[in-house]
Amino acid sequence: MKLKLTITLFFIAFSLVTHSQTVKNIDQVAPFSEDLAAIRKGDQWGFINKEGTLVIDFRDDLVWDKNVDDSKFGQLSRPHPLFENGMCLIYSTGEEGIPMYGFIDTTGKIAIEPEYLNITSFDNGLALGILCTKTFKGQNEFKLNIFEYKFSEVLIDTKGEIMEFIGRRDNILMTPRRYEQPNLRSKMLSGDLLAVWSKEKKWEVRKLEL
Repeated sequence: MKLKLTITLFFIAFSLVTHSQTVKNIDQVAPFSEDLAAIRKGDQWGFINKEGTLVIDFRDDLVWDKNVDDSKFGQLSRPHPLFENGMCLIYSTGEEGIPMYGFIDTTGKIAIEPEYLNITSFDNGLALGILCTKTFKGQNEFKLNIFEYKFSEVLIDTKGEIMEFIGRRDNILMTPRRYEQPNLRSKMLSGDLLAVWSKEKKWEVRKLEL
């Protein structure tokens, strides 16, 4: 009787463990990257580990694009979410309704706040992005808030620290009807070589001192 009870409990426990690792009704499964694979339900994505366990729950702020444009640098070239250098791109739309980009870590926590208008994934611990700095300046006569925006193309590390200031970016309109996502004008060539598109519409190569 005791043996029968033990066997029964074993099969119940095994069934519960097996069931807990089953993720059903998935629309898309992406390849593994850094031991995590993105899975999609509708427009939400989550991540499973190599045991098939859902380790980051489904969410709607992960960056992906059904219609990938390979000619673009940054978030426009991402067919599905993935982790690179322990970081995965997310986005958030603020009061203006304009998407800002940041990163989560492998626990699903925000590691870099969404404050970039465009940004690449991390490679060798570095990413290129267009940082948007927003400063409250007061209210106008109609009691509407007035903000000043500044834009900078920068090179950052996985802690969000600016490693290299590449240049100011101008003529970016922060109203939803007129906003167009700015393209990055720089790209990493190697660990310490950076190519920058200049005002003369020519590439220049800079050697970084990191």
